[in-house]
Amino acid sequence: MPQLMFYHLTRSPVEQTASLLLSRARQAGWHVMLRGTSEGALKTLDRKLWTAGPPEAFLAHGLQGGAQDADQPILLGTGPIANAARALMLVDGAEPLPGEAATLERVWILFNGADEAAVATARVQWKALTAEGLPAQYWSEESGQWQKKAESTPG
Repeated sequence: MPQLMFYHLTRSPVEQTASLLLSRARQAGWHVMLRGTSEGALKTLDRKLWTAGPPEAFLAHGLQGGAQDADQPILLGTGPIANAARALMLVDGAEPLPGEAATLERVWILFNGADEAAVATARVQWKALTAEGLPAQYWSEESGQWQKKAESTPG
């Protein structure tokens, strides 16, 4: 069963949190699809991921639409999973495709806590995904470190 994890960003920029989670996913051996809603924003995130962290923390990745999409360990795009990913990261209000979350190991939803529309979108996603019987966790960094604030378990 997948694990849904909602990350309420209040202190860290998306690229910092994404880099941390993507690094952990790669250590677990997972391929990841990082889905956004804007190609421009994904290109900016792409540039930041290339330079985020020390060289030993390098995260190999690519932008969707290339000949090597299926081989990318981390693929950034707006479309469906094209790299046999077992994990999905959603940013900027991106949505999972119908039934997609239930087929994955992990789904991260990162949302900007200073953006009321982003918070409202995350609430709608929480309700929709937990209504499908999927377990979810809500994480906040409000205290300065990531803490689990809520959990929904099926049943």
